[in-house]
Amino acid sequence: MKATLIGSAITAIFLSGTAAAQQTLQLAHNAAEGNPKWDASERFAELVEEGTDGQLVVDVGGNAQYGDDMEALTQMRMGTLAFSTNSQGATSSVVPQFSVLGLPFLFDSLPSAWTVMDGEVGDELKKLAEEQNLVLLALWDNGIRHVSNNVRPIETPEDLKGLKIRTPPDEMTVDIFEALDANPTPMNFSELYIALEQGVVDGQENPLMNIHSSKLHEVQDYISLTGHKYESTPLLMSKAVWDTLTEEQQEVIKNAAIEAGEFNRQASLEADEELRSVMEDAGVAFNEVDPEPFIEATASVYDHWRNEYPDLVEMVINAAQSESQ
Repeated sequence: MKATLIGSAITAIFLSGTAAAQQTLQLAHNAAEGNPKWDASERFAELVEEGTDGQLVVDVGGNAQYGDDMEALTQMRMGTLAFSTNSQGATSSVVPQFSVLGLPFLFDSLPSAWTVMDGEVGDELKKLAEEQNLVLLALWDNGIRHVSNNVRPIETPEDLKGLKIRTPPDEMTVDIFEALDANPTPMNFSELYIALEQGVVDGQENPLMNIHSSKLHEVQDYISLTGHKYESTPLLMSKAVWDTLTEEQQEVIKNAAIEAGEFNRQASLEADEELRSVMEDAGVAFNEVDPEPFIEATASVYDHWRNEYPDLVEMVINAAQSESQ
């Protein structure tokens, strides 16, 4: 019965085309057009189609067209969705260890984060994802995150006290903002613009590329460059769908994930360098932040996660420190 259900589900997402049995596989993500995640997902689709001579076609559904991140994870584990360019926060609801990449102030630059993820840390996360019927194809980039709000510039941890800050549904981010005495409010990204516009929350935290591409700066007065955490973009595939493909097709998909990931990372790096002036011109007030008081205020977060996953936390910290030396 289980095999029959999976087979039927896979058939539902494989749209038969020619006699060569062309297969169309859906890819879900929640980013807006112009975001590096959007562009890299399109690039991934092109590379898969080219590499398989059109046998595999990836149908990309951005803006949560095929469901938000949580829905995509459920569908992939069931075998009814092929791919998701997901988020670190949502993925950690299924594989909690992904949260460790977001320890506060862990990485001092994007390239250092990439080097750590491409080593033994990434290998460990791949094993853990497979235990949940997910194939981790690559860890793309979702930037170093900053706080925006409509109340005041955030210059010290005390400035966050009591502010209602939207976070992803991610325990790590909630822990960080609780340590900073804010009022973290988990919410799906697709709901965020309206929540900010209507004052349901005072602010939010995201990399500049997400703030800009989703036009959050239109409904925020202040962006404070807190740099409080890093997040990856896990490119995930359903293990049930993966197992139906030939070894040659699997190899094409793995290579396409890496190549599109390099495109994504470079676009993310450029966005961080360019978007501040763009949003300042639109009327948003930016301010720099001394990280030391924030680092001290969030030290308890490390204690909590060391208790949860001691080996992985030490692996990540050691790798990050070796990159910063």
